[in-house]
Amino acid sequence: MEKTTMSVQEHAAQMGISLPKAYELVKTPGFPTIRIGTRILIPVEAYREWLLKNAVND
Repeated sequence: MEKTTMSVQEHAAQMGISLPKAYELVKTPGFPTIRIGTRILIPVEAYREWLLKNAVND
């Protein structure tokens, strides 16, 4: 079964960015997150949609 959410740490590793930059990104207005207590999770499908919507096509 495929995971439906990923942690900020997993997101940073997947994107190849630093952990501080990943936390900065998840605080961006409109970025899809779910907060459970102090934990921040990123819904995979919503993230993929956000990524496509915010990709710059030159």
